[in-house]
Amino acid sequence: MREANWRKSSYSGHQTDCVQIADGIVGAVPVRDSKAPDGPTLALRPAAWAAFISGLKSGGVPPAASGGTPAAA
Repeated sequence: MREANWRKSSYSGHQTDCVQIADGIVGAVPVRDSKAPDGPTLALRPAAWAAFISGLKSGGVPPAASGGTPAAA
């Protein structure tokens, strides 16, 4: 997916610790870490990505602690 058109949220500004997604991939929303563009990529189903974003907007998905890892559910 190296040729994909990757972007990050406009809310990220000039920060480098971001999640990037690629647009235009039929049936998937590719996600990667901006600090490791040659690293692994997750391919999420569009419905799963939409549910994740909806959870973020509603406050249902807590942000991970800075520099830490998310707690297990």
